[in-house]
Amino acid sequence: MKYIVLGLGHFGRSLGVHLTELGHEVIGADRNLSIVEQLKDKITHTVCLDTTDREAVSSLPLKDAHAVIVAIGEDEGASLMTVALLKQLKVKRIIGRIVSDLQKTVLEAMEINEYIMPEEEAAERLAMRLDNIDIVDSFKVSDRYSIVETKVPLRYVGMTLQEANLTNLYKIIVLTTVKITETKNDGITKEQKEASGIATSETVMAEGDILVVFGELSNINKLIQKGE
Repeated sequence: MKYIVLGLGHFGRSLGVHLTELGHEVIGADRNLSIVEQLKDKITHTVCLDTTDREAVSSLPLKDAHAVIVAIGEDEGASLMTVALLKQLKVKRIIGRIVSDLQKTVLEAMEINEYIMPEEEAAERLAMRLDNIDIVDSFKVSDRYSIVETKVPLRYVGMTLQEANLTNLYKIIVLTTVKITETKNDGITKEQKEASGIATSETVMAEGDILVVFGELSNINKLIQKGE
């Protein structure tokens, strides 16, 4: 997949490097030439440009990108201007970085529903989510084990955990299932998650539910790939 990361500060460079290491094509852009030069061997492509300049941003392959991530954090004004510019250019998927409640409110008003907080761990989690569209979120417990939120694989919809036998098949543990509902407030649609409690053998996996699973990432990926 192809991703564009705008802003190569601590968060942006971490995200760009993680995505590149996962095998994706990444274009990283920043107005600081020295940063761009530092990362040219760690990110697929790097370019020096002003992300608030319409002509400069338009020169990027926006239509080919699976997502454009605005990773600017130090300058909230530049970050919001960049997001607004991408909206004008009709970019299909924009993920914003937020550093304040006000910035989050403005992004929601612009109907940007994907945003992330600026920790390095969050960059790794976002990279994992972008690497596999079925992963909703993840948390690294150790070098070996992770907790991952993933959509219920189609082949297991309507089955109980006992019937699916996921623990024996994939060496993973289902901790809980989560239902997603949508609510509207002042014309803004928001998603709400509600966990069903600790999973049991009789827990039914419904279409649209999210599974929260614990195990090795390689085994979790097998569940996702074989369950399609």
